[in-house]
Amino acid sequence: MKKITLLSFLFALLLTGCAETPHDETAEAVEAETNVVQVEAEPEFNVAGTYDPFEGFNRAMWDLNYNYLDPYIARPVSLAYVDYVPSPLRSGIRNFLSNLDEPANMVNSIIMLDGEQAVTHFNRFWINTVFGIGGLIDIASAADIRKPAEPGFGDAMGYHGVANGPYFMVPFYGPTTLREGAGDYVDGLYFPLSLLTFWQSLGKWAFEGMEDRAALVSQEALLEDSPDPYLFTRDAYIQNRNFRASGGELELEAPQEEEFLDDFLDEINEY
Repeated sequence: MKKITLLSFLFALLLTGCAETPHDETAEAVEAETNVVQVEAEPEFNVAGTYDPFEGFNRAMWDLNYNYLDPYIARPVSLAYVDYVPSPLRSGIRNFLSNLDEPANMVNSIIMLDGEQAVTHFNRFWINTVFGIGGLIDIASAADIRKPAEPGFGDAMGYHGVANGPYFMVPFYGPTTLREGAGDYVDGLYFPLSLLTFWQSLGKWAFEGMEDRAALVSQEALLEDSPDPYLFTRDAYIQNRNFRASGGELELEAPQEEEFLDDFLDEINEY
């Protein structure tokens, strides 16, 4: 962010110099050219399917998450959970909660026309439920029935052409889209997720969220080095949703953010 401030200051000096020249056609041309350069220097990383009509609100929620809720609550709580809860207990909780999703994963795989993956989810569910003490032990993986991708109903809708819809940044929860929100609701209607009470569902989300947040620690430097962490996060999220909705067959786009960062640093070095 300091680099962005420095570049903005340099542009301000350049614009001030232009304003002091006579307001003729040459000055207007220089000013127009300067404005073009300024616009081109702004990070606008867009991925296909990105629709962010509430960007102002989302940025405010991003600041709340990134600057307050995450560093003071989510991150320390997640790291404490991972560091101090015994691994066997964490594994049991993780396996049990993951097993609850298997029927939904099976149905969504069928909707995405992937019969082989649907059978795998079905086999994992009954094997772990019956022989793994309700899913606490991942017997299926030990039997070499590895867990495949976990498609949500939002991914299934995307597979059949439903757009992501508006993008939202939700406090504590993080990024989502209208399609994913609707998909999560439908997934909650499948057995056995439909049997969970509100507080049980909240607990499931919290335990899974702590595991996911702790796993992201290694990626923090990449986010901090981004000239616009909000855009970087939004486009990475949409790109991931597009990939999941394609059934893993989508060719991922080259990250434009890295190219912009290189050009951005080159400009600063010239000064």
